[in-house]
Amino acid sequence: MSKSAPASSTGAEYTAVIKQDDAWWIGWIEEVPGVNCQERTREKLLESLRLTLHEALQMNRQDARAAAGKDFMEVKIAV
Repeated sequence: MSKSAPASSTGAEYTAVIKQDDAWWIGWIEEVPGVNCQERTREKLLESLRLTLHEALQMNRQDARAAAGKDFMEVKIAV
């Protein structure tokens, strides 16, 4: 029997590494490879990073559940 966690946000925090490079703001999420963005303002960059991170986590969650098949459990792990 599969058991899933609620779809709501867990309130987890991630670290954005950001910098201004000429007219652009660029940034990465330290803890999640592949989550990076570029925008014209710092505020837009942070918004884009949040959205991109959310989408990446959703895709990773879907991939993990698909790989596990129909008989799995989800267990929270603290680091």
